[in-house]
Amino acid sequence: MESQTNRRVALQTLGAAAISTQTKRILGANERIRVAVVGVGGRGTGHVNEFMKLDCHLAAICDVNQAAQERAVALVERVKGHKPKVYGDMRQLFADKEIDAVSIATPNHWHALATIWACQAGKDVYVEKPVSHNVWEGKKMIEAARKYQRIVQAGTQSRSTAHKIAAMKLLDQGAIGKIYMAKGLCYKRRDSIGRKPDQPSPPPGVDWSLFLGPAPMRPFNELRFRYNWHWFWDTGNGDIGNQGVHEMDIALWGLGVKTMPKSAVSTGGKYLYDDDQETPNTQLASFDLGERQLVFEVRGIVGPEEGPLKSRGGNVIGNIFYGSDGYLAVDNAGWWLYQGPKRELAAEGKAERGDTAPHMDNFLKAVRSRRVEDLNADVAVNVLASNYCHLANISYRVGRKLTWDPSREKFVGDAEADALLTRKYRPPYVVPEKV
Repeated sequence: MESQTNRRVALQTLGAAAISTQTKRILGANERIRVAVVGVGGRGTGHVNEFMKLDCHLAAICDVNQAAQERAVALVERVKGHKPKVYGDMRQLFADKEIDAVSIATPNHWHALATIWACQAGKDVYVEKPVSHNVWEGKKMIEAARKYQRIVQAGTQSRSTAHKIAAMKLLDQGAIGKIYMAKGLCYKRRDSIGRKPDQPSPPPGVDWSLFLGPAPMRPFNELRFRYNWHWFWDTGNGDIGNQGVHEMDIALWGLGVKTMPKSAVSTGGKYLYDDDQETPNTQLASFDLGERQLVFEVRGIVGPEEGPLKSRGGNVIGNIFYGSDGYLAVDNAGWWLYQGPKRELAAEGKAERGDTAPHMDNFLKAVRSRRVEDLNADVAVNVLASNYCHLANISYRVGRKLTWDPSREKFVGDAEADALLTRKYRPPYVVPEKV
Protein backbone atom coordinates (compact mmCIF):
# COMPACT_ATOMS: atom_id res chain seq x y z
CA MET A 1 0.00 0.00 0.00
CA GLU A 2 2.87 2.34 0.83
CA SER A 3 4.42 1.81 -2.60
CA GLN A 4 1.11 2.68 -4.29
CA THR A 5 0.87 5.89 -2.28
CA ASN A 6 4.44 6.82 -3.10
CA ARG A 7 3.77 6.29 -6.81
CA ARG A 8 0.75 8.58 -6.70
CA VAL A 9 2.72 11.28 -4.90
CA ALA A 10 5.59 10.91 -7.35
CA LEU A 11 3.23 11.29 -10.31
CA GLN A 12 1.63 14.40 -8.83
CA THR A 13 5.09 15.89 -8.29
CA LEU A 14 6.04 14.98 -11.85
CA GLY A 15 2.95 16.73 -13.17
CA ALA A 16 3.60 19.92 -11.24
CA ALA A 17 7.25 20.02 -12.28
CA ALA A 18 6.59 19.22 -15.91
CA ILE A 19 3.90 21.82 -16.33
CA SER A 20 6.20 24.54 -15.01
CA THR A 21 8.76 23.85 -17.72
CA GLN A 22 6.97 22.41 -20.75
CA THR A 23 4.37 25.11 -21.13
CA LYS A 24 7.21 27.61 -21.55
CA ARG A 25 8.58 25.76 -24.56
CA ILE A 26 7.57 27.51 -27.77
CA LEU A 27 8.02 25.54 -30.96
CA GLY A 28 10.18 27.27 -33.52
CA ALA A 29 8.92 27.76 -37.06
CA ASN A 30 11.05 24.90 -38.37
CA GLU A 31 10.96 22.74 -35.28
CA ARG A 32 8.99 19.52 -35.57
CA ILE A 33 6.56 18.41 -32.89
CA ARG A 34 7.83 15.33 -31.06
CA VAL A 35 4.97 12.82 -30.84
CA ALA A 36 4.59 9.56 -28.92
CA VAL A 37 1.88 6.94 -29.49
CA VAL A 38 0.47 5.18 -26.43
CA GLY A 39 -1.11 1.82 -27.25
CA VAL A 40 0.19 0.42 -30.54
CA GLY A 41 -2.23 -2.41 -31.22
CA GLY A 42 -4.64 -2.29 -34.16
CA ARG A 43 -5.82 1.32 -33.99
CA GLY A 44 -2.51 2.47 -32.50
CA THR A 45 -0.63 1.07 -35.47
CA GLY A 46 -2.89 3.25 -37.59
CA HIS A 47 -1.81 6.24 -35.49
CA VAL A 48 1.84 5.36 -36.09
CA ASN A 49 1.28 5.11 -39.84
CA GLU A 50 -0.61 8.40 -40.05
CA PHE A 51 1.77 10.46 -37.93
CA MET A 52 4.71 9.23 -40.01
CA LYS A 53 3.06 10.93 -43.02
CA LEU A 54 2.70 14.28 -41.27
CA ASP A 55 5.01 17.15 -40.30
CA CYS A 56 6.11 15.79 -36.93
CA HIS A 57 8.72 13.48 -35.46
CA LEU A 58 7.50 10.12 -34.14
CA ALA A 59 9.80 10.07 -31.13
CA ALA A 60 8.45 7.25 -28.95
CA ILE A 61 5.97 4.42 -28.64
CA CYS A 62 4.45 2.91 -25.50
CA ASP A 63 2.60 -0.37 -24.94
CA VAL A 64 2.12 -2.93 -22.17
CA ASN A 65 2.75 -5.69 -24.73
CA GLN A 66 6.39 -6.25 -25.70
CA ALA A 67 5.42 -7.86 -28.99
CA ALA A 68 3.39 -4.78 -29.95
CA GLN A 69 6.32 -2.56 -29.01
CA GLU A 70 8.66 -4.52 -31.27
CA ARG A 71 6.26 -4.42 -34.23
CA ALA A 72 5.83 -0.66 -33.91
CA VAL A 73 9.55 -0.01 -33.61
CA ALA A 74 10.24 -2.15 -36.68
CA LEU A 75 7.58 -0.23 -38.62
CA VAL A 76 9.06 3.16 -37.75
CA GLU A 77 12.59 1.99 -38.54
CA ARG A 78 11.49 0.61 -41.91
CA VAL A 79 9.53 3.70 -42.96
CA LYS A 80 11.39 6.58 -41.30
CA GLY A 81 14.84 5.12 -40.72
CA HIS A 82 15.12 5.91 -37.02
CA LYS A 83 14.39 3.95 -33.85
CA PRO A 84 11.84 5.58 -31.52
CA LYS A 85 12.16 5.40 -27.78
CA VAL A 86 10.22 2.54 -26.18
CA TYR A 87 8.20 2.59 -22.97
CA GLY A 88 6.10 -0.07 -21.26
CA ASP A 89 4.55 2.28 -18.70
CA MET A 90 2.98 5.52 -19.91
CA ARG A 91 3.99 7.30 -16.70
CA GLN A 92 7.62 6.94 -17.70
CA LEU A 93 6.79 8.33 -21.12
CA PHE A 94 5.00 11.32 -19.63
CA ALA A 95 8.12 12.07 -17.56
CA ASP A 96 10.16 12.42 -20.77
CA LYS A 97 10.59 16.15 -21.35
CA GLU A 98 11.60 15.54 -24.96
CA ILE A 99 8.03 14.55 -25.85
CA ASP A 100 5.66 17.36 -26.85
CA ALA A 101 2.46 15.47 -27.60
CA VAL A 102 0.98 12.02 -27.09
CA SER A 103 -1.54 10.08 -29.13
CA ILE A 104 -3.61 7.70 -27.01
CA ALA A 105 -5.02 4.55 -28.62
CA THR A 106 -5.43 2.41 -25.51
CA PRO A 107 -8.62 0.56 -24.53
CA ASN A 108 -11.47 2.90 -23.53
CA HIS A 109 -11.06 2.49 -19.78
CA TRP A 110 -7.60 4.10 -19.96
CA HIS A 111 -8.52 7.13 -22.10
CA ALA A 112 -9.43 9.55 -19.32
CA LEU A 113 -6.64 8.80 -16.87
CA ALA A 114 -4.00 8.74 -19.61
CA THR A 115 -5.23 12.11 -20.90
CA ILE A 116 -5.28 13.67 -17.43
CA TRP A 117 -1.80 12.38 -16.59
CA ALA A 118 -0.49 13.65 -19.92
CA CYS A 119 -2.02 17.09 -19.36
CA GLN A 120 -0.51 17.24 -15.87
CA ALA A 121 2.87 16.42 -17.41
CA GLY A 122 2.59 19.25 -19.93
CA LYS A 123 1.79 17.16 -23.01
CA ASP A 124 -0.80 17.91 -25.68
CA VAL A 125 -3.08 14.99 -26.40
CA TYR A 126 -4.81 13.27 -29.29
CA VAL A 127 -7.13 10.70 -27.70
CA GLU A 128 -9.26 8.07 -29.39
CA LYS A 129 -13.00 7.87 -29.06
CA PRO A 130 -14.96 7.47 -26.89
CA VAL A 131 -12.81 9.88 -24.96
CA SER A 132 -14.20 8.60 -21.67
CA HIS A 133 -15.33 5.27 -20.24
CA ASN A 134 -18.04 6.92 -18.15
CA VAL A 135 -19.74 10.30 -17.73
CA TRP A 136 -17.74 11.52 -14.71
CA GLU A 137 -14.43 10.95 -16.49
CA GLY A 138 -15.38 13.27 -19.33
CA LYS A 139 -15.90 16.14 -16.92
CA LYS A 140 -12.47 15.56 -15.38
CA MET A 141 -10.83 15.46 -18.82
CA ILE A 142 -12.22 18.86 -19.74
CA GLU A 143 -11.09 20.27 -16.40
CA ALA A 144 -7.55 18.95 -16.92
CA ALA A 145 -7.29 20.26 -20.47
CA ARG A 146 -8.37 23.74 -19.39
CA LYS A 147 -6.37 23.87 -16.14
CA TYR A 148 -3.08 22.90 -17.78
CA GLN A 149 -3.83 24.80 -21.01
CA ARG A 150 -3.39 21.74 -23.16
CA ILE A 151 -4.50 21.07 -26.71
CA VAL A 152 -6.68 17.92 -26.52
CA GLN A 153 -8.21 16.58 -29.73
CA ALA A 154 -10.72 13.73 -29.77
CA GLY A 155 -10.28 11.05 -32.42
CA THR A 156 -13.64 11.65 -34.08
CA GLN A 157 -12.14 12.31 -37.48
CA SER A 158 -15.48 13.02 -39.16
CA ARG A 159 -15.06 16.57 -37.85
CA SER A 160 -12.16 16.99 -40.29
CA THR A 161 -13.72 15.11 -43.21
CA ALA A 162 -14.57 17.42 -46.12
CA HIS A 163 -17.74 15.78 -47.41
CA LYS A 164 -19.18 15.44 -43.89
CA ILE A 165 -18.43 19.08 -43.16
CA ALA A 166 -20.25 19.96 -46.40
CA ALA A 167 -23.25 17.85 -45.40
CA MET A 168 -23.46 19.55 -42.00
CA LYS A 169 -23.36 22.96 -43.67
CA LEU A 170 -26.34 21.98 -45.84
CA LEU A 171 -28.31 21.11 -42.72
CA ASP A 172 -27.31 24.36 -41.06
CA GLN A 173 -28.42 26.29 -44.15
CA GLY A 174 -31.89 24.72 -44.01
CA ALA A 175 -31.61 22.33 -46.94
CA ILE A 176 -34.19 19.97 -45.40
CA GLY A 177 -36.14 22.61 -43.50
CA LYS A 178 -36.71 22.21 -39.78
CA ILE A 179 -35.00 19.06 -38.54
CA TYR A 180 -37.16 16.96 -36.24
CA MET A 181 -35.14 13.76 -36.02
CA ALA A 182 -31.68 12.33 -36.54
CA LYS A 183 -30.93 8.64 -36.74
CA GLY A 184 -27.51 7.07 -36.27
CA LEU A 185 -26.88 3.60 -37.67
CA CYS A 186 -24.21 1.16 -36.61
CA TYR A 187 -25.06 -2.02 -38.51
CA LYS A 188 -21.65 -3.64 -38.24
CA ARG A 189 -21.12 -7.37 -38.45
CA ARG A 190 -19.60 -8.82 -35.29
CA ASP A 191 -19.00 -12.56 -35.04
CA SER A 192 -19.45 -14.44 -31.79
CA ILE A 193 -16.35 -14.23 -29.58
CA GLY A 194 -17.00 -17.71 -28.17
CA ARG A 195 -15.82 -18.79 -24.74
CA LYS A 196 -12.32 -19.19 -23.32
CA PRO A 197 -11.15 -20.12 -19.83
CA ASP A 198 -9.13 -17.83 -17.58
CA GLN A 199 -5.38 -18.45 -17.59
CA PRO A 200 -3.02 -18.63 -14.57
CA SER A 201 -0.75 -16.01 -16.15
CA PRO A 202 -0.64 -13.69 -19.17
CA PRO A 203 1.52 -14.41 -22.24
CA PRO A 204 5.22 -13.57 -21.89
CA GLY A 205 5.89 -9.87 -22.38
CA VAL A 206 2.38 -8.72 -21.39
CA ASP A 207 1.95 -6.56 -18.27
CA TRP A 208 -1.61 -7.63 -17.49
CA SER A 209 -1.98 -5.51 -14.36
CA LEU A 210 -0.96 -2.41 -16.30
CA PHE A 211 -3.34 -3.35 -19.12
CA LEU A 212 -6.23 -3.49 -16.65
CA GLY A 213 -5.12 -0.27 -14.96
CA PRO A 214 -8.25 1.46 -13.59
CA ALA A 215 -10.34 -1.72 -14.04
CA PRO A 216 -10.70 -4.47 -11.42
CA MET A 217 -7.98 -7.10 -11.30
CA ARG A 218 -9.02 -10.31 -13.05
CA PRO A 219 -7.22 -13.44 -14.22
CA PHE A 220 -5.86 -13.14 -17.74
CA ASN A 221 -8.35 -14.18 -20.41
CA GLU A 222 -7.62 -13.93 -24.12
CA LEU A 223 -11.18 -12.68 -24.75
CA ARG A 224 -10.59 -9.65 -22.54
CA PHE A 225 -7.39 -8.80 -24.40
CA ARG A 226 -6.73 -7.40 -27.87
CA TYR A 227 -9.85 -6.20 -29.68
CA ASN A 228 -12.49 -8.09 -27.69
CA TRP A 229 -12.05 -5.87 -24.64
CA HIS A 230 -14.71 -3.72 -26.34
CA TRP A 231 -17.39 -6.23 -25.33
CA PHE A 232 -16.80 -6.22 -21.56
CA TRP A 233 -18.09 -3.48 -19.28
CA ASP A 234 -14.81 -3.23 -17.32
CA THR A 235 -12.87 -2.01 -20.35
CA GLY A 236 -15.27 -1.21 -23.20
CA ASN A 237 -18.63 0.36 -24.00
CA GLY A 238 -20.09 -2.01 -26.58
CA ASP A 239 -20.46 -1.02 -30.20
CA ILE A 240 -22.52 2.08 -29.45
CA GLY A 241 -19.36 3.43 -27.77
CA ASN A 242 -16.99 1.93 -30.32
CA GLN A 243 -18.05 2.44 -33.92
CA GLY A 244 -21.29 4.07 -32.84
CA VAL A 245 -19.81 7.09 -31.09
CA HIS A 246 -18.69 8.41 -34.49
CA GLU A 247 -22.27 8.42 -35.75
CA MET A 248 -23.56 9.72 -32.42
CA ASP A 249 -21.22 12.69 -32.77
CA ILE A 250 -22.42 13.36 -36.33
CA ALA A 251 -26.06 13.18 -35.19
CA LEU A 252 -25.45 15.80 -32.49
CA TRP A 253 -23.42 17.90 -34.93
CA GLY A 254 -26.16 17.94 -37.53
CA LEU A 255 -28.83 18.71 -34.94
CA GLY A 256 -26.73 21.50 -33.46
CA VAL A 257 -27.16 19.97 -29.99
CA LYS A 258 -24.60 20.91 -27.33
CA THR A 259 -26.42 19.78 -24.18
CA MET A 260 -27.49 16.55 -22.55
CA PRO A 261 -30.91 15.11 -23.46
CA LYS A 262 -34.03 15.48 -21.35
CA SER A 263 -34.28 11.71 -21.15
CA ALA A 264 -32.82 8.53 -22.58
CA VAL A 265 -34.11 5.01 -23.01
CA SER A 266 -32.36 2.01 -24.51
CA THR A 267 -33.38 -1.58 -25.01
CA GLY A 268 -31.87 -4.59 -26.75
CA GLY A 269 -29.85 -7.64 -25.88
CA LYS A 270 -27.25 -10.12 -26.98
CA TYR A 271 -29.11 -12.30 -29.45
CA LEU A 272 -28.29 -15.57 -31.23
CA TYR A 273 -24.78 -15.94 -29.76
CA ASP A 274 -23.98 -18.00 -26.66
CA ASP A 275 -20.61 -16.58 -25.63
CA ASP A 276 -18.79 -14.51 -23.00
CA GLN A 277 -19.64 -11.08 -24.42
CA GLU A 278 -21.32 -8.79 -21.87
CA THR A 279 -22.40 -5.85 -24.04
CA PRO A 280 -25.44 -6.06 -26.35
CA ASN A 281 -25.06 -6.91 -30.03
CA THR A 282 -28.48 -5.38 -30.75
CA GLN A 283 -29.42 -2.06 -29.19
CA LEU A 284 -31.96 0.68 -29.82
CA ALA A 285 -31.66 4.03 -28.03
CA SER A 286 -33.87 7.11 -28.12
CA PHE A 287 -33.12 10.55 -26.69
CA ASP A 288 -35.68 13.29 -26.01
CA LEU A 289 -34.36 16.68 -27.14
CA GLY A 290 -37.59 18.60 -26.75
CA GLU A 291 -38.88 19.42 -30.23
CA ARG A 292 -36.48 16.93 -31.78
CA GLN A 293 -35.52 13.31 -31.32
CA LEU A 294 -32.28 11.39 -31.70
CA VAL A 295 -32.55 7.67 -32.41
CA PHE A 296 -29.61 5.31 -32.49
CA GLU A 297 -29.49 1.68 -33.55
CA VAL A 298 -26.79 -0.95 -33.21
CA ARG A 299 -26.99 -4.23 -35.10
CA GLY A 300 -24.09 -6.63 -34.74
CA ILE A 301 -25.93 -9.19 -36.83
CA VAL A 302 -26.39 -7.18 -39.98
CA GLY A 303 -29.76 -6.86 -41.63
CA PRO A 304 -30.87 -4.97 -44.76
CA GLU A 305 -29.73 -1.60 -46.04
CA GLU A 306 -31.61 1.44 -44.80
CA GLY A 307 -32.89 4.16 -47.11
CA PRO A 308 -30.06 5.68 -49.16
CA LEU A 309 -27.38 4.15 -46.91
CA LYS A 310 -25.95 1.14 -48.70
CA SER A 311 -24.01 -1.86 -47.50
CA ARG A 312 -20.27 -1.28 -47.63
CA GLY A 313 -18.21 -4.33 -46.89
CA GLY A 314 -21.29 -5.95 -45.41
CA ASN A 315 -21.94 -3.03 -43.02
CA VAL A 316 -24.43 -0.16 -43.04
CA ILE A 317 -22.97 2.73 -41.04
CA GLY A 318 -24.04 6.37 -41.23
CA ASN A 319 -26.66 8.97 -40.36
CA ILE A 320 -30.02 10.11 -41.67
CA PHE A 321 -31.50 13.52 -40.84
CA TYR A 322 -35.25 14.09 -41.26
CA GLY A 323 -36.70 17.55 -41.85
CA SER A 324 -39.88 19.34 -42.86
CA ASP A 325 -38.67 19.75 -46.46
CA GLY A 326 -36.64 16.59 -47.05
CA TYR A 327 -33.97 14.36 -45.64
CA LEU A 328 -30.21 13.96 -45.86
CA ALA A 329 -28.10 10.84 -45.49
CA VAL A 330 -24.34 10.74 -44.95
CA ASP A 331 -21.74 8.01 -44.55
CA ASN A 332 -18.05 7.49 -45.29
CA ALA A 333 -18.71 7.34 -49.04
CA GLY A 334 -20.61 10.60 -49.39
CA TRP A 335 -23.89 12.43 -48.74
CA TRP A 336 -27.30 12.44 -50.47
CA LEU A 337 -29.91 15.21 -50.24
CA TYR A 338 -33.58 14.47 -50.97
CA GLN A 339 -36.09 17.32 -51.29
CA GLY A 340 -39.61 18.15 -52.42
CA PRO A 341 -43.00 16.47 -51.96
CA LYS A 342 -41.72 13.25 -53.50
CA ARG A 343 -38.39 13.41 -51.71
CA GLU A 344 -36.37 13.13 -54.90
CA LEU A 345 -32.57 13.20 -55.01
CA ALA A 346 -31.60 16.87 -55.31
CA ALA A 347 -27.85 16.78 -54.78
CA GLU A 348 -25.04 14.53 -53.65
CA GLY A 349 -21.39 14.70 -52.71
CA LYS A 350 -18.69 12.05 -52.67
CA ALA A 351 -15.80 11.41 -50.31
CA GLU A 352 -12.46 12.49 -51.76
CA ARG A 353 -9.81 11.29 -49.31
CA GLY A 354 -9.18 9.49 -46.04
CA ASP A 355 -10.22 11.24 -42.86
CA THR A 356 -7.64 10.35 -40.18
CA ALA A 357 -4.64 12.23 -41.60
CA PRO A 358 -6.48 15.60 -41.96
CA HIS A 359 -7.75 15.25 -38.39
CA MET A 360 -4.31 14.55 -36.97
CA ASP A 361 -2.87 17.37 -39.05
CA ASN A 362 -5.50 19.68 -37.56
CA PHE A 363 -4.30 18.59 -34.12
CA LEU A 364 -0.67 19.33 -34.95
CA LYS A 365 -1.54 22.78 -36.29
CA ALA A 366 -3.42 23.57 -33.07
CA VAL A 367 -0.42 22.39 -31.05
CA ARG A 368 1.62 25.04 -32.86
CA SER A 369 -0.95 27.81 -32.62
CA ARG A 370 -1.84 27.03 -28.96
CA ARG A 371 -5.44 27.89 -29.81
CA VAL A 372 -8.07 25.42 -28.61
CA GLU A 373 -10.54 27.02 -31.01
CA ASP A 374 -8.40 25.82 -33.93
CA LEU A 375 -9.31 22.21 -33.10
CA ASN A 376 -12.02 20.56 -35.14
CA ALA A 377 -12.88 18.22 -32.25
CA ASP A 378 -11.82 19.62 -28.91
CA VAL A 379 -12.21 17.07 -26.12
CA ALA A 380 -15.45 18.71 -24.91
CA VAL A 381 -17.11 17.94 -28.26
CA ASN A 382 -16.59 14.21 -27.88
CA VAL A 383 -17.31 14.21 -24.17
CA LEU A 384 -20.88 15.08 -25.16
CA ALA A 385 -21.14 12.37 -27.83
CA SER A 386 -19.56 9.85 -25.47
CA ASN A 387 -22.03 10.83 -22.74
CA TYR A 388 -24.99 10.07 -25.01
CA CYS A 389 -23.53 6.60 -25.55
CA HIS A 390 -23.00 6.22 -21.81
CA LEU A 391 -26.59 7.22 -21.05
CA ALA A 392 -27.87 4.67 -23.55
CA ASN A 393 -25.77 1.95 -21.95
CA ILE A 394 -26.86 2.90 -18.44
CA SER A 395 -30.53 2.77 -19.46
CA TYR A 396 -29.93 -0.61 -21.07
CA ARG A 397 -28.19 -1.97 -17.97
CA VAL A 398 -30.78 -0.80 -15.43
CA GLY A 399 -33.67 -1.63 -17.76
CA ARG A 400 -35.65 1.60 -17.71
CA LYS A 401 -36.06 5.10 -19.09
CA LEU A 402 -33.90 7.72 -17.40
CA THR A 403 -34.54 11.42 -16.92
CA TRP A 404 -31.54 13.74 -16.72
CA ASP A 405 -31.23 16.55 -14.18
CA PRO A 406 -28.84 19.14 -15.69
CA SER A 407 -28.51 21.14 -12.48
CA ARG A 408 -27.27 18.14 -10.48
CA GLU A 409 -25.63 16.33 -13.42
CA LYS A 410 -27.36 13.17 -12.28
CA PHE A 411 -30.51 11.22 -13.04
CA VAL A 412 -33.81 12.11 -11.44
CA GLY A 413 -34.53 9.81 -8.50
CA ASP A 414 -32.39 6.87 -9.63
CA ALA A 415 -29.44 6.01 -7.37
CA GLU A 416 -28.76 2.75 -9.23
CA ALA A 417 -28.32 4.59 -12.52
CA ASP A 418 -26.29 7.36 -10.84
CA ALA A 419 -23.79 4.75 -9.64
CA LEU A 420 -22.99 3.92 -13.27
CA LEU A 421 -22.02 7.52 -14.04
CA THR A 422 -18.61 6.67 -12.58
CA ARG A 423 -16.77 3.55 -11.40
CA LYS A 424 -14.68 2.22 -8.53
CA TYR A 425 -11.04 2.66 -9.56
CA ARG A 426 -8.21 0.27 -8.72
CA PRO A 427 -5.35 2.14 -7.00
CA PRO A 428 -3.04 3.64 -8.11
CA TYR A 429 -4.96 4.05 -11.39
CA VAL A 430 -7.49 6.50 -10.03
CA VAL A 431 -9.07 9.36 -11.97
CA PRO A 432 -8.64 12.16 -9.39
CA GLU A 433 -11.40 14.35 -8.03
CA LYS A 434 -9.02 17.29 -8.26
CA VAL A 435 -7.07 17.23 -11.50
